[in-house]
Amino acid sequence: MNPKPLTGRVPPEAIRCTDLPRLAPEWLARYAALQDLTGAVSDAMDALGLRGAIPASVLAPTLGPRRMVGQAVTVRNVERAEDPGAAAAGGRGLMGEHEAYNQAEPGDVVVIEGLTGVSNMGGQSAAVAHRAGCAGAVIDGSFRDPDSGRERDFPIWSRGATPITGKWRLRTVEINGRVRIAGVAVDAGDLVVADEAGVVFVPFAQARQVLEQAEKIDAGDKRQKADIAAGISLAALAATRYK
Repeated sequence: MNPKPLTGRVPPEAIRCTDLPRLAPEWLARYAALQDLTGAVSDAMDALGLRGAIPASVLAPTLGPRRMVGQAVTVRNVERAEDPGAAAAGGRGLMGEHEAYNQAEPGDVVVIEGLTGVSNMGGQSAAVAHRAGCAGAVIDGSFRDPDSGRERDFPIWSRGATPITGKWRLRTVEINGRVRIAGVAVDAGDLVVADEAGVVFVPFAQARQVLEQAEKIDAGDKRQKADIAAGISLAALAATRYK
């Protein structure tokens, strides 16, 4: 595959990977078919001794009952050394999340390690991500202009909204490298699943194993719900192992 022309927003050496490993589309579809998406995946991760779940109390969704399944393209932002006023006077922004959108394939999820209280993704940036085909974003930090995401049905999970621009306060130091999101290590290409309960990151290498375990858990949950609806006795419910 020919590499995409770069945006020039970050130095070429800051882009750690331009050819992400890809999960089979049918695996992504099977994840998306899970009834309790993040719950089943989180339980599967527990069963396999993996850590990757983050509750909505930490990373809250902006659009309510939305579900998202996709692979991560990653951005790492750090605080700029300059005073924001001096940086604004100089007129040079150092944020480069557009390069992640440039590297993304349709359905990918933008995952940003950033700062809280200032914007790591503004409304125009979200519009560009949406146009690039990104499914949504997960931001360990804040974002700006929530109306823009709502208008485009572009879901964002984050630590909250802010009116304060990151343009003069942040700089992007890495694209498609390892990031840490609420203490969870995430590599470009890892699987992201999210819904109104929170976010779960699944390591690329364990995606199939987690999927198979999650499907067993989800099937057990469906059987249990059916038995509850059918009115079987509490004793029978308690004696039945569903998962």
